[in-house]
Amino acid sequence: MTSRREFLTQGGAVAGLAAVAALPGQASAADSITLGAIGCGRQGTSLIKKFAALENVTVGYVCDPDEARAAAAAQAVAKATGKTPKVVTDLRRVLNDRSIDAVTVAAPDHWHAPATILAVDAGKHVYVEKPCSHNLREGRLMVEAARRTGRTVQLGTQSRSNPMVLRAIRLLHEGAIGEVLVAKAFDVQRRDSIGRASPSEPPPGFDYDLWVGPAPFVPFQANRHHYTWHWWHDFGTGDMGNDGVHELDIARWGLGVNEHPARIAAIGSKCFFDDDQQFPDTQNVVFEYPGASPSGRPRQLIYEMRIWSPYQPDGEENGDIFYGTEGWMILCKGGVVKLFDRQGKPRPVEGELPKVPDHQLDFVSAIREGRAPAADIETGHRSTSLCHLGNIAARVGRTIQFDPATERIKGDDEADRLLGRSYRQGHWAVPRGA
Repeated sequence: MTSRREFLTQGGAVAGLAAVAALPGQASAADSITLGAIGCGRQGTSLIKKFAALENVTVGYVCDPDEARAAAAAQAVAKATGKTPKVVTDLRRVLNDRSIDAVTVAAPDHWHAPATILAVDAGKHVYVEKPCSHNLREGRLMVEAARRTGRTVQLGTQSRSNPMVLRAIRLLHEGAIGEVLVAKAFDVQRRDSIGRASPSEPPPGFDYDLWVGPAPFVPFQANRHHYTWHWWHDFGTGDMGNDGVHELDIARWGLGVNEHPARIAAIGSKCFFDDDQQFPDTQNVVFEYPGASPSGRPRQLIYEMRIWSPYQPDGEENGDIFYGTEGWMILCKGGVVKLFDRQGKPRPVEGELPKVPDHQLDFVSAIREGRAPAADIETGHRSTSLCHLGNIAARVGRTIQFDPATERIKGDDEADRLLGRSYRQGHWAVPRGA
């Protein structure tokens, strides 16, 4: 039986962080870890409550440019633990406090890389929500910063710590459906219109300038604010980065490809919503990995997205389908695994569920043990890059050729420029090397 450490390494996690165990700020198993929460929306507050429930973990700060959100998060932590964290609006207050060992980053996408890089350079470990970056270039800078500083960086793709998903991936890698040649990730759900709006004054207690941060400055707009920022190019990554990244990560993992794809074709359109969203509401993307299989065959990863449709394949929630030379598998992270042979006959799903810590405990344990977490930043970068490449191909409207070694798009200057972004000139949070 493959050990969990070996299994995670095969799945793309990067080992070899044990050397950082003696660095300043590295906690031992008996040490208390003090966290700062950067971003206190629904996900950020839920996340920090989970960390606060762990043994020997204390929440020292909550930070959000919206004072009401930060205060509500502090109250939630106090109610759960009896200890009230400090409330601040500027993340530099958290990073400058030497008593803080680690931070969670659940701010909008355009803050994920800048906050993570600033944090590891300040000696903090980081649990960053998905997608790990706003653009592909920032993802590579995050990997480099984590390795340069020896800090642990975990991406919030919780399926990497889901026992049911781990068992299914193990079955795929052990040949349960033969050689896996195609994986399909589907992101099908009903989201709301963001409507149309015009620039207006920010609400009281919301530091909009701080919220925009290093992104190009645009006037406040009510439908480019809490959560709706997902659908704007300057701040979000569309639903491919918002929810699709979970399924894409599982699809890439099960397909057994640890490198980037070399060819990406996509069509994305607004087929349903008549609103201000800049990203497609309907998108189909194909990624090809030439010569990725042991036999030398190419492998393909397919992404299907409809965010206006409540209908889901086979009556299941968002998930993945894997096609192999000897059968196929349906995997939905909500708890469904179905296995079929070449004739389409159901097969039993065998094997015990592995005993693994949940994603938050895995992060804390990785810090204490000086090892790679289940969703190490390198793994997160490769899966998040699929979101960026798919969005770029859809945006330019043509197939793109990608060089996995240099992480550049070949022969297409317009598409290549979209691997990075423009920043607000002179802003303190612009990542070095961006």
